[in-house]
Amino acid sequence: MTVISVVIPSLNDAGMLARCLDALAHQTRKADEIVVVDNGSTDNTAEVARAAGARVITEPKRGIPAATAAGFDAAIGDIIGRLDADSVPAVDWIERIAEDFAHDPELAAVTGPGQFYGASKAVLRAGEVLYIGGMFWSMGILLGHPPLFGSNLAIRSTTWDRIRDTAHRDIRRIHDDLDLSFQFVPGMRVERDNGLRVGISARPFRSIAGLGRRVYWVSTTLAANSKDRSLLRRRNEYRAWVRHEARSARSSRNTTTFVGEDAVFDSDFPVDLGTDLSPEG
Repeated sequence: MTVISVVIPSLNDAGMLARCLDALAHQTRKADEIVVVDNGSTDNTAEVARAAGARVITEPKRGIPAATAAGFDAAIGDIIGRLDADSVPAVDWIERIAEDFAHDPELAAVTGPGQFYGASKAVLRAGEVLYIGGMFWSMGILLGHPPLFGSNLAIRSTTWDRIRDTAHRDIRRIHDDLDLSFQFVPGMRVERDNGLRVGISARPFRSIAGLGRRVYWVSTTLAANSKDRSLLRRRNEYRAWVRHEARSARSSRNTTTFVGEDAVFDSDFPVDLGTDLSPEG
């Protein structure tokens, strides 16, 4: 059976972490391992994690990028789920992750949206449509594939092994999920599963400064990933692979096998060449 680990970086978030761990305890498919990365907490984060049966590791270098990378390195699972301490996964979150990867053996990573809690209806709606929706839309265009959302994602351990050395774990002021998204190369398929649901705190919207900091970190993440190779080149290379995969799949669908008494041969059926079914580049 596929082993699934869940990694949760945390810094002084004991209260929210307890709720996250409780949600994991009530999953329809339990995690085989939960790793909480204590990033230098001064509260009882570690005690809360251990009481819930999680394995606690410490990462002295401050910052979510370093903490997340340390958790991924320590995880023993074939699949590594990733939540934030304030994430509240739906009861079928792990089960759905397992199904997504079982359904597609070539899937490198899967991500899903977030549903904010802890604010007015107007703020919650704006957060989901503009903040999360805008991120998926704009970064999807820039990347050529769905961006990973750190509060709700899972990645194959073999994929992490391939990209761990290019992730910018030592830069504190970047978005670790967006940075990770840029490490995916042609051949690594990323999918967005809208049924993969997680509740997340609306605390980013409690202050203009906090929201502004998150927006600024988008620019620092883009800058870090454009030093060695242009973002446009990355996107074009990935989209070229996507188009190639689409053409290959279409060719397979339009080929049928005839079995005769003495021979087996393939025949390509004619298709409407005026219709391009490949994804737009």
